[in-house]
Amino acid sequence: MLARNEERVGPSHVAVIMDGNGRWAQKRGKPRLFGHHAGAKRVREIVEACPELGVKYLTIFAFSTENWKRTQTEVSGLMRLFHRYLTREAQSLVDNGVRVRFIGDRMKLEPTLVELMDNLELMTSGNDLVHLTVALNYGGRDEVTRAAKRLCREVAAGRVDPERVDAEDLSRYLDTYVLPDPDLVLRTSGEARISNFLLWQSAYAEYEFIDTLWPDFTKEEFAEVVAGYAARDRRFGAVVG
Repeated sequence: MLARNEERVGPSHVAVIMDGNGRWAQKRGKPRLFGHHAGAKRVREIVEACPELGVKYLTIFAFSTENWKRTQTEVSGLMRLFHRYLTREAQSLVDNGVRVRFIGDRMKLEPTLVELMDNLELMTSGNDLVHLTVALNYGGRDEVTRAAKRLCREVAAGRVDPERVDAEDLSRYLDTYVLPDPDLVLRTSGEARISNFLLWQSAYAEYEFIDTLWPDFTKEEFAEVVAGYAARDRRFGAVVG
């Protein structure tokens, strides 16, 4: 139980699987890309809500390593949407104190998109109000595999003693090495799975699966989820007696 003067603390880092864009569009008789455009607009509202809710870090799952399996029409449309979003939102993100980072394998992305990503990271590097991390061509298993390869190269070069490698050492080679682990992972649309998202980092995260489709997920509902987290008893594997 909490001590009399102890207060529950809300999540500092929230990670979001933004699911349901396609179904949202189909319910309205529209193509799936219509839903992705609506979902992109929702991102801005949630980012803007973070400071008031005490959320310092927000990580969003924009495109997974598995999403390349979707139709060429949808993939191409998503890539155009990313170009447009990064171009249109860049100055707003700078002006509103948002620092942007991207995680995932950039090698498969178009050079023009990677250039936009690099530029936005540089433009916002001095900001500290909200840290927005966008997972683009990202997969948890892929991330750990790439990290392991980098660590192996360090071992092969004689710069790392393999007998002294621990979990903390490996974590320094992950895409998220400069970020705290997420406190809360939420997924919209009613699906109750994690879809290869932040597998390593979410070992002790709390999870919230909600029925709302992402384009309908308001800042008010986000606030309710954040408040609900504060009421949970986090034990990190320990027994509280």
